[in-house]
Amino acid sequence: MKPKALAATVLFLAPLTACGGTASAGGDSATVTVTVGYQSKTLNTVTAGTLLRSLGSFEKQLNALHDGHTYKVVWQDYATGAPITAQMTAGKIDIGSMGDFPLLINAARGKQLDRPTHLVSVTGYNLRGGLNTIVTAPDSKLASVTDLKGKRVSTSVGSAADGTLVRALQRAGIDPDKGIEKLNQQPAVGASALAAGSADALSQFVAWPGLLAHQGKAKALYDGAQLNLPTFHGVTAREDFAKKHPAVLEAFLKAQAEATDYLSAHPVAAAEKVADATGLPAEVVYLYNGAHGIATFDPAVKPQLVSALKQDVAILKAAKLTGDIDVDAFVDDRYVKQALGASYTRRLTATPTPAAAEIWPKGADQTLQLPSPTALLSHVKRHRDTVRATYVADATTGTLWFADQAIWVADGKKLLPFVAPSTARAYVDGHGGARVITYADALERAS
Repeated sequence: MKPKALAATVLFLAPLTACGGTASAGGDSATVTVTVGYQSKTLNTVTAGTLLRSLGSFEKQLNALHDGHTYKVVWQDYATGAPITAQMTAGKIDIGSMGDFPLLINAARGKQLDRPTHLVSVTGYNLRGGLNTIVTAPDSKLASVTDLKGKRVSTSVGSAADGTLVRALQRAGIDPDKGIEKLNQQPAVGASALAAGSADALSQFVAWPGLLAHQGKAKALYDGAQLNLPTFHGVTAREDFAKKHPAVLEAFLKAQAEATDYLSAHPVAAAEKVADATGLPAEVVYLYNGAHGIATFDPAVKPQLVSALKQDVAILKAAKLTGDIDVDAFVDDRYVKQALGASYTRRLTATPTPAAAEIWPKGADQTLQLPSPTALLSHVKRHRDTVRATYVADATTGTLWFADQAIWVADGKKLLPFVAPSTARAYVDGHGGARVITYADALERAS
């Protein structure tokens, strides 16, 4: 499979002698080439990819080793995790980042081809599953997952978003193999299919759902957080590379922690950096990676994420994409524990910041946090011309979404936002007098 974009950028200009390994540079020194596979536009991997690369943290950590080696870093950019796994099992990528379902395929392929890999850290996660979303065209009449029966749905088979689609269909009583016409497509192809009408819905991972909604090209049909099952992305490393160069892997994980801390301390600046590197709108980057974004970032390998990974195996087996996978053998957190030292325990027990209503004013380097969705709407009504982006959390799942793309419900004086029609309808059905209203009506009521 060819990557969407291949950026083999050598950050030190001495000639390369190999990728994915070491090569003698003569005399008493040696040149170590480290090849990192990442997904620049998969926003919940930025601390192991786009942001990390932008900050130069990994190169700085390698320079600080002072172990007699010269280090060169090659960054290779892909649209999904599958080609990263293919390159890793071919011995051409040393460290890669990808989603939970691709991580399991990475583990299976590594074992099958006698090129074992290991999950060594976590990047972005959402404990309810909000990182994956099913969207439809803006004028679609589809209102729930049940309506997908017999429809054409685009997804990337074997991805975390495919896992969300399968589980959502199963909960709706639809056979995920026979109940829909599944189109196995790369995210960009699926987005085009949705726009052209050749797909009725699109199930994808970040940043595609938020991007399409922000562009007015799609609306949410299903919020992955309705599953209430964790989803995450992580870092995988080749076992042979890790054993041969443990200090290099630890340097990468220290750099990842630095990028994580930078993202936490400077969420707006980080969003701008990632936007500059990827061409994605900064407003979309912030939706996922902001101070109260959909993704929470921490390198610690949390037990609930490992537990979720074990539950994912059954989905891949049913799709005949893998056989049994020994998740416990695949997870190897000793390198990140060594890299982070005493701070690891604190990170392991840290909890996500609750989502909140936020406004990003034009020209501002920080956002405004509002006490409620109603307060946000009132502010927007008064300062419409100075607002760059607005974010609200789904009243039941907590998933952050753009305020002007949310489904709004009026319940007495309360104005409540929801990502998907089904979550809004469920609330209305359970609260007498509550009703769905337009965004424009919500603005008027708030003022």
